[in-house]
Amino acid sequence: MSEDNHRQKILVAMSGGVDSAVAATLLLSKGHEVESVYVRTWEHEDDILGDCPGAKDLQDAEKVSKILNIRFEVVNFVDFYKKEVVHPMVRGYAEGITPNPDILCNKQMKFGELMKYAQERGFDALATGHYAIQKFNKYNQSELWEGLDKNKDQSYFLARLTNDQLSYARFPLGRYKKPEVRKLAEASDFPVANKKDSQGICFLGKVKVPEFLSHFIEQKDGDIVDKFGKKLGTHQGLHRYTLGQRKGIGVPSNTDFEKFVVTGKDESKNQLIVAFDKPEESTLWAKTYGLEDVYFLNSQFDGMKEISLLGKARYRDPSTPIRLVNSNGKWLVEFKQAQRALTPGQVLAFYHGEQLVGSAMYSHSNLGRASLSS
Repeated sequence: MSEDNHRQKILVAMSGGVDSAVAATLLLSKGHEVESVYVRTWEHEDDILGDCPGAKDLQDAEKVSKILNIRFEVVNFVDFYKKEVVHPMVRGYAEGITPNPDILCNKQMKFGELMKYAQERGFDALATGHYAIQKFNKYNQSELWEGLDKNKDQSYFLARLTNDQLSYARFPLGRYKKPEVRKLAEASDFPVANKKDSQGICFLGKVKVPEFLSHFIEQKDGDIVDKFGKKLGTHQGLHRYTLGQRKGIGVPSNTDFEKFVVTGKDESKNQLIVAFDKPEESTLWAKTYGLEDVYFLNSQFDGMKEISLLGKARYRDPSTPIRLVNSNGKWLVEFKQAQRALTPGQVLAFYHGEQLVGSAMYSHSNLGRASLSS
């Protein structure tokens, strides 16, 4: 359903932050019928999360809803969150990949279970505080574009959504910049007008990933080796490290100019592989990578064996020219410029200009070892 001038019944995912608060305000100003919901994703937060922001976020979400005079409710998705977000994340790290919980959370939680919840209650759409622009083309198909505020653009985090999910979504902040959003919040006397943006794992706040994982994955010490197999030190579990990591490895560098960086993991030997962080290090830098779970939002790419687009290798990376090649059912991506430490389990987002048109996951099996025929 396109976002036109007629009144719609819209549910806002109220997180307790400034963005979702202003998203609700903007929808009300357009005459829509708006209700809000806060999603509980964790019980007994202090057991694992320490200084968890959940209680404060819930209070702030309720305060904003009262100011706006809209119906507010709290839903308990604790079991679903653990099954569909936490467990896949933990399993991924245990298997040596680096999942993105925010992307998984958007697909499975916000525009999965919460979207289902909204549909069952007769809402026309589900709105969030994402900085992304939604457009509807002449065929009334939903399109996703980068947000106006390039410093806050979050289209990357929505890259795994389906067409049906995007069509049901609303992103009121897409054409606003963050300072404008805070001014609108101040004008409405919201207590969250100057609240800092949340950091850390989706819905869980600023807890650090290794600390969180330590409650689920048993510590298994192993050797830190160079690419020739020479032992340099001892690690505390492969799940604690990610490709490209420089800090916290536990191996002293020889000089200020040669810093060790994680370039690989040997699961069979429980070894963490490191090398010096240099542009010529082939285990760290590459132009070509294998892809899996390739998905296009636009049917115009169906059946194509070679596609030239722009790609965002990771969040906050600039868009860069890429060439996608489908060779016997296996997808490869070739970047114009070599990329550093692209990690299995992370997402590559495809763009045509500023329009997001698809995405894929970096492959675990042939990352950095793929090749394209000339």
